[in-house]
Amino acid sequence: MKVIDSETVAQSLPWASLVDRLGEAFTGGIETPPRHHHAIQRSEGEATMLLMPAWQEADQTPGYLGVKMVNVFPQNADKGLPAISGVYLLSDGRTGAPLACIDGSELTRRRTAAASALAARYLAREDAETLVVIGTGKLAPMLIEAHAAVRPIRKVVVWGRKLEKAQTLAGQYRDYRKGLVPFESVEATDDLASALREIDIVSAATLSKAPLILGEWLSPGTHVDLVGAFRKDMRETDSECIARSQVFVDSYAGARGEAGDLHYAVAEDRFTFDEIRADLAALASSEHAGRKQDEDITLFKSVGVSLEDLAAAILVWENSQA
Repeated sequence: MKVIDSETVAQSLPWASLVDRLGEAFTGGIETPPRHHHAIQRSEGEATMLLMPAWQEADQTPGYLGVKMVNVFPQNADKGLPAISGVYLLSDGRTGAPLACIDGSELTRRRTAAASALAARYLAREDAETLVVIGTGKLAPMLIEAHAAVRPIRKVVVWGRKLEKAQTLAGQYRDYRKGLVPFESVEATDDLASALREIDIVSAATLSKAPLILGEWLSPGTHVDLVGAFRKDMRETDSECIARSQVFVDSYAGARGEAGDLHYAVAEDRFTFDEIRADLAALASSEHAGRKQDEDITLFKSVGVSLEDLAAAILVWENSQA
């Protein structure tokens, strides 16, 4: 069995190929059971183990199967260790033999950003040039790169709770040239309200429990990308933002089970789950056209789907073998 580290994962998942591969995966042929949540009691506090299996259907060759294990230990922050760690085990679908143990953290952050970019292909205006990224964690730089790979982003604005962290991230991307067009400016801001009134795409990746994006701040034509707030008690938007938007999700089951922004809006009588326009499967298979008019406000809520991990792991395996 081959062990594939984070550096190899990053090299094996170029954005264009990864976004395309996720699009193919969402058109069918992969079984995705519900995510398994297990509470782990420790003297330092409660931890969580997540198991996410998926497999290709029998008529596909070689019909890979795999499972991701993610451990969430919030108390690790006090020890100077990452709070989240994980691995992906990819196996041969014909024999069940393990093929590779893949770094799960790098795999996760790249496939998560690629799913947002896939959604933006259908939901963001084709001429979208301005991107605001909310959050300064490990996923934030991936969102900059992924969105720039599918839309002609020229201006990037970074907001974080600590301005110095936002400034550091912005500085790292001022010379980034791997997107569709070169960035003209990459800046940090501490005035999120003003930044959101003049942008094309806003992408949020936080663990916030209070709204950061207010609906009254959004201009017609904006695309809102929400990848944080993965529990019912978390939210990155207020209910006005949800009510003003055409809402799309990565999966209906995930949205109903874990999408805090939507659950808050439902509880406040500003939204119902029946108002979800489509999921990524419908967008990728052309069952739904996505954005209809330039002035529409579109919103994509992602909580993660195990088929994304499998599709990314297969691409890593293929490219690492080559």
